[in-house]
Amino acid sequence: MNKSISIDKLSTAEKIELMEKLWADLSASAGYEPPAWHEEELARRKNAVKEGDATYKSWGQAKKEIRNACYF
Repeated sequence: MNKSISIDKLSTAEKIELMEKLWADLSASAGYEPPAWHEEELARRKNAVKEGDATYKSWGQAKKEIRNACYF
């Protein structure tokens, strides 16, 4: 099935929603393996939290903040 999407006509919120749907589809695909640098970055971030240099936010809170920051 070929669906044509005019991305330049989408709002920022619609673009974010589209990216979320694409990622969900890609990450559910059999055989998908994230690149090695992802694991390295996760380890770096976990260490930053452990050392008190960073904190976590829920994905829901992060999305809310991103959407609220988009004024265009």
